[in-house]
Amino acid sequence: MARRHPARSLPEAASRVCVAEIGAAHGITGEVRLRAFTEDPLTVKRFGPLQAEDGREITIAAARPGKDCLIARIAGVADRTAAERLRNVKLYVPREKLPAIDEPETYYHADLIGLSAVGPDGAAFGHVVAVQNFGAGDLLEIAPAAGGPTVLLLFTDAAVPLVDVANGRVVVNLPPGPKTPLVVPRESGAPSKRRRRNAGRPVVTGSSASADDDD
Repeated sequence: MARRHPARSLPEAASRVCVAEIGAAHGITGEVRLRAFTEDPLTVKRFGPLQAEDGREITIAAARPGKDCLIARIAGVADRTAAERLRNVKLYVPREKLPAIDEPETYYHADLIGLSAVGPDGAAFGHVVAVQNFGAGDLLEIAPAAGGPTVLLLFTDAAVPLVDVANGRVVVNLPPGPKTPLVVPRESGAPSKRRRRNAGRPVVTGSSASADDDD
């Protein structure tokens, strides 16, 4: 979830959201390291059966806090070999299973991805392809309509004065030149460190903690 005063999603993010990713096997009894993208990691169990990218149904039978991740048991997985086959599998829930948001100007990433990005005059700029956060606040990753590399735009009131989910668009104030800290070409490395107001941890996006280290 992105907050601008505000689960890694697929292109069809309006219908389902990534809430977790399975990492390396943990021990020899079938447990796995699990990176949850929910605000409270343990709530990922409450969604019931989850879906893998290929449509498989995967149920988290149990989970407990571990170092930088959860240690989870997947239903039907009883040994390390079976657990290793699930490594890097992303887990999704239908969008309608996510609770309603009561906080003003707070959005699920799935609701932002796919929105058209237009200038204050209505001129088309591109569309939102992802919501990123590298520790300095949420950024909208926008693919320009004219082509070329995507750009990262800080999700602030100044840079994104209007979010109109109902009409499928965001209004963006693009700075006049490429050296401004507001826009960073996706391939240019670290984003701007300028902080946006009330930056908060995303609820349905990735975190910096790794679940991929072998136990």
